[in-house]
Amino acid sequence: MLEELHKKLISGEITSKELLEQSLKKSKEIQKEYNPYVTICEDTKETEVNDNILSGIPYVAKDNLSTKDILTTASSNTLNNYVPFFDATVISKLKDVGACLIGKSAMDELGMGATGTTSHTGIVKNPWDKTRITAGSSSGSACLVATGVVPYALGSDTGDSIRKPAAYCGIVGYKPTYGVISRFGLFPFASSLDHVGVLTRSVKDAAIVVDNVKGKDELDMTSIDLNVNLTKSLTGNITGKRLFYIENLIDLKNYKNPSNELTSIITEFKNTLNKLEELGANVTGINIDDNLLQALFPSYLCISCAEATSNDSNLTGIIFGPRGEGDNYVDMIKNHRTKGFSSLIKRRFVIGSYVLQKENQEKYFLNAKRVRRLITEKMNNLFKEYDVMIMPASGKIAPKIENSNDVISGNEQVLENLMVIGNFGGYPSITIPNGFVENMPIGINITGNILDDANILNISYALEQSMNYKYQIAKEVE
Repeated sequence: MLEELHKKLISGEITSKELLEQSLKKSKEIQKEYNPYVTICEDTKETEVNDNILSGIPYVAKDNLSTKDILTTASSNTLNNYVPFFDATVISKLKDVGACLIGKSAMDELGMGATGTTSHTGIVKNPWDKTRITAGSSSGSACLVATGVVPYALGSDTGDSIRKPAAYCGIVGYKPTYGVISRFGLFPFASSLDHVGVLTRSVKDAAIVVDNVKGKDELDMTSIDLNVNLTKSLTGNITGKRLFYIENLIDLKNYKNPSNELTSIITEFKNTLNKLEELGANVTGINIDDNLLQALFPSYLCISCAEATSNDSNLTGIIFGPRGEGDNYVDMIKNHRTKGFSSLIKRRFVIGSYVLQKENQEKYFLNAKRVRRLITEKMNNLFKEYDVMIMPASGKIAPKIENSNDVISGNEQVLENLMVIGNFGGYPSITIPNGFVENMPIGINITGNILDDANILNISYALEQSMNYKYQIAKEVE
């Protein structure tokens, strides 16, 4: 898609101005239907097309990435009038190569959600079925790529916030190794887990975008160099590659009354494993201790909420954002935070404050970090023997909006939150489409070792080439 667009721009078959006009026109149509934007940048100007593939091509950025002189709210009422005076590094890099930012996408408030229903601008609806969620928190970015408004969008991923929306919307979602893309200018949620990444409609497009924005940044001390051209690494040859999956999570015998959705998703997953073997890969099922797997989500919740409580303590309404009411600054801050945050955010902050209390740290926060260490040690050992882990991206299709807060437990909960492993270890991780169940897209996730981004992309690319889900555009089924 990106290469094709670039060729058309170079040849003069289409101009950057025409491409922008088409995207902006479609943006308004899609906004009415699915509500994926916080801001549409209608005054965006075309750029000069040069040798860079991204030049002259429109894209969208998640609304928690700082954009100079453009409203940036992180979809929260506490920031509903905040206009930054600087660009995030990833925005600057795209600006330098001539990419055209046409809008800021809606998200779950402050990135702390998994449904796309908590933005201060309203619910982001799934473009395959507007009665269903997109997942979150990169909900708007996923919707805009899936509907063909833009060929790629920026997102952030703290637990699965790029990869789960990609699965529910039938597109590609890729978060590189921790630090490969600078986080300078990303509004932090949980700093030890936060990644910047991309959503596209093909693996190659994901590689192209990340090749343009990766690299060490003096403004982000956690950033690192990945000295490999990801796009050129896409050979499609995976002969001899070793993949593993967690057998105890895809054995239907381990689920009480498995739903038809789960049964179909696991069936499709097993078909994909067979396809990988036909492509020359070796696929092995392994078991991981159920106790460790069951501890994944509560540990993630403790760590992420604790870090969020600390990171967002500056959202007082005093420094920036709408001022609260009160006779003194304490009352003003209380009023601002009480009225400004949704109930979900308040719950997260309560949990974070609780686990950070001195009397609770050992039992909750420190134990959560021990679980994180245990799971990363387990994964690091597995990556000595295998190249990547492959698993379903979810055990269900996108839920109906009214059912998006259902409580799940047991192995179903583990399968829904398994991708947090990629954030615990900072591993590169990508979700690609894996077909349809009940007319809704499903995905698979491939996660690899630190800095082995080229490997996970090439395996995903080979698999994608053997299927028919590249460049698909969402179409509602009547």
